[in-house]
Amino acid sequence: MEVSMSVEEVINQISELKQRSGEQLRKKQIKKSHPELMKNALYHFPNWEVAVETTEARKTGS
Repeated sequence: MEVSMSVEEVINQISELKQRSGEQLRKKQIKKSHPELMKNALYHFPNWEVAVETTEARKTGS
């Protein structure tokens, strides 16, 4: 599988989407609206939920 984003790029994009939308980032919604982000997130993380949790932990400094 070819990826076009680094882990940091995935985290940054998830963070930006979270700030813009202000709501939960549902897997089904992101898969439709940002398929490239989803593909890269699933390459770097075991699942979408872990990608979102990791983003939240990094952004809050935990």
